[in-house]
Amino acid sequence: MKHAIFDLSINKTKTMQTKKTKKIFIPRFQVALTAVVLVGALGVASIANANTYEEKINQLQTQNNQAQSDLNALYAQASSFQAAVDQLNAQILTVQAQINANEVEQARIQSEIVKNQQLIDQKKLLLSASIKAMYLDGQMSTIEQLATSKDLSEYIDKEEYRSAVQSSLNVTIAEINTLQETLVKQKLEIDFLVVSQKAQKEQLAVAQTEQARLLAFNQEQQANFNSQIAANSGQIAELRRLQAAENARLSAGKVIGGRACDAGNGDTYPAQWCNDSYPSYVIDNWGMYTRECVSYTAWKVHESGRHMPYWGGVGNANQWDDNARQAGIPVDTSPRKGDVAVSNAGRWGHVMYVEHVYSNGSILVSDYNQQFDGVYRSYEVSSSTIANRNLQFIHF
Repeated sequence: MKHAIFDLSINKTKTMQTKKTKKIFIPRFQVALTAVVLVGALGVASIANANTYEEKINQLQTQNNQAQSDLNALYAQASSFQAAVDQLNAQILTVQAQINANEVEQARIQSEIVKNQQLIDQKKLLLSASIKAMYLDGQMSTIEQLATSKDLSEYIDKEEYRSAVQSSLNVTIAEINTLQETLVKQKLEIDFLVVSQKAQKEQLAVAQTEQARLLAFNQEQQANFNSQIAANSGQIAELRRLQAAENARLSAGKVIGGRACDAGNGDTYPAQWCNDSYPSYVIDNWGMYTRECVSYTAWKVHESGRHMPYWGGVGNANQWDDNARQAGIPVDTSPRKGDVAVSNAGRWGHVMYVEHVYSNGSILVSDYNQQFDGVYRSYEVSSSTIANRNLQFIHF
């Protein structure tokens, strides 16, 4: 009998040989969480039988599967948000480095502008003094200038010197003015660039804040889903316990066994299989997982010398009667010694091996994993239980 799912990522059937393996995401956990409320409102006592247990388990498991799917989508989206945050942070750091470099250049150019302005002022003073001297000399008449000169050559030299000094100062001032204009233009460009980069940095910071907000919201959703899955898993565990208790009611009297490899109480299941860990992922000769009800009953049929078909991968215990009919093996509701009794209740059903048929219509059966624990048991099933549960009997 194949029972509890121990991991959300594992969903194996009894006889299967292989295991089945920029929009903001808005999850469905608001709807999925109603499963917990549903079970809590109905109460454990309202669940009447194994079928109802399985129905509730299947509902919770379906919701957990959907929640896990949504959670996986959130994980992927969170990775995208985190990548965006990291990328924006890198861009912010790059822009800040550019701003820092440009501010250094701003300071250098401003310093050059100040120095050049000081040099212009100095040259203008020199030019002013030269012009003043030339003006004073210019108050004399040409005769007076010649008279004060030693000779004509000295007069000419003075005139040439004055002209040369004036021309040199004018050229120097013009050059400095040109350089000053270039520096001022460069500074204006740097100033504009720094302002633009600071605005870009602010925009990046806003975008980063938004991505961080989305990431935080995503992580909050993840926490909600994980909480839902944990709550549903707790409900599933409780329903499994109740289902095991319901299965135990198959017994009309004392139950013998309760452990694997219980040879002292009639367990003939091979040691190589009954010693496997449970849940087991070891496959027996008929394609079924060991320490399950299907594997045990397949062994019992084989042990009796009859042919046991290879039904691995074609259904759970509650499909054995259908498999038998399709294979031309007789199936009815009348038990015989050596039959396999099939209960179709629940998600996987359960199969038992008929050890003896009593005159009052009750039967003695043996099985594995009746209580989802992978162990051997032997017990009596009453005729009324056979009828109420509509047990089917395969005559191999």
